[in-house]
Amino acid sequence: MSRKTHTAAKAVETLFVNQFTNGILNPEDEMLGPVRDGGTIIANTAPGCWGPMITPSIRGGHEVTKPVYVEGAEVGDAIAIKIKSIEVKSIATASGHDVTISDRFIGDPFVAGKCPNCGEIAPKTVLKGIGQSAVRCANCGSEASPFKIDHGYTMTFHPKVPIGVTVPKETAEKIAEQSYKYMRIPENSQQNPITTFAPGDLVGAIARMRPFLGQLGTTPSIALPDSHNAGDFGSFLIGAPHEYSVTKEELDTHRTDGHMDISRVRKGAILICPVKVPGGGVYVGDMHAMQGDGEIAGHTTDVAGLVELEVHVLKGLTIEGPILLPNIEDLPYTAKPFSKEELIAAQKLAKTFGFETLEESLPLSFIGTGENLNIATDNALNRAANLLDMSVPEVMNRATINGSIEIGRHPGVVTATFLIPKNKLQKLNLLELAEEQYETEK
Repeated sequence: MSRKTHTAAKAVETLFVNQFTNGILNPEDEMLGPVRDGGTIIANTAPGCWGPMITPSIRGGHEVTKPVYVEGAEVGDAIAIKIKSIEVKSIATASGHDVTISDRFIGDPFVAGKCPNCGEIAPKTVLKGIGQSAVRCANCGSEASPFKIDHGYTMTFHPKVPIGVTVPKETAEKIAEQSYKYMRIPENSQQNPITTFAPGDLVGAIARMRPFLGQLGTTPSIALPDSHNAGDFGSFLIGAPHEYSVTKEELDTHRTDGHMDISRVRKGAILICPVKVPGGGVYVGDMHAMQGDGEIAGHTTDVAGLVELEVHVLKGLTIEGPILLPNIEDLPYTAKPFSKEELIAAQKLAKTFGFETLEESLPLSFIGTGENLNIATDNALNRAANLLDMSVPEVMNRATINGSIEIGRHPGVVTATFLIPKNKLQKLNLLELAEEQYETEK
């Protein structure tokens, strides 16, 4: 079934998703659905970074769900995705800082893995034993993972309390012997479980769980590897020596920045995504059990899980990249909506100095991506200025006194969060959504 037939197919209220891409988001591929505008997507997601990274037949560095066609979403619209629930299903996972093995890929280890012996590109693999030599080319038997871990850990999760602990090496090896069981890999996933590597360099560390989605967004308008659907990782594609090579102009035009690794993209948040292909093509994956800002090790605790999303088409809202409405507790202190007491004090202060009109405002977070954090910040500021019909200096001033720049992922994902006048939100038809998120008393 082609994408065109989705417009004629009967849209469903609730769509259950347990199918995955091979790592490539291709607008020409068949989408699932359609789901109704206002409907629900329930997805059983596969773990993100590490499993696909050690599975070279997966071409994108991640394994996200097949995109879903949303009824009524047309190019130039936006889709508001309300994250209703996120539930971790994995009992254990493994992660760590990566090193690449130069003779096992061409140009990009996430996209163009290669068997160092037989030379096959994106070879199918089998697991033989446990440890970092376990991933083998199915054709010739040589070690085939383009990545290894130079310092890593295996972590298990408490079944009732949101806590994880890192385990000793001998425990990691026992988990590795039953990797699929402990990671709860979905049945349609192709990845090699990262717990097979049995890393155990960090032992006895306790970490608080607060799961979020590293990948959530809409389909780009050209075929892109899923982990490269952003300005930082996407820059690896510019002039690359493989079939997914792009120019900078192509990347900037077609990407939708679904790969964000922003820990605030969690239960209760709303993410507004651009529609660059008919139906939008909503996809999800790369669930993390926890992560601090920056994901500074490059990777965190990738887990399988269940996600419930509610999708709403925003007609005629043309945006350059995602906009986040975080949970109120995740907002920067300076960007939180003002209390009644603060508003009364501000009004009295204004009257003291001879004026009465004050802004009414609510926050938005503009996501920016780029080759580094400076470029990503400029991207976020420019996106905000263009949408809000403000100058960049005005946006910079507002983000300084009424907001903050926060790192999503190092090296190049940020959020520019600040309070925005309600009349601007009204003009964009975003006021109702922002009030729903932040004004509990009407």
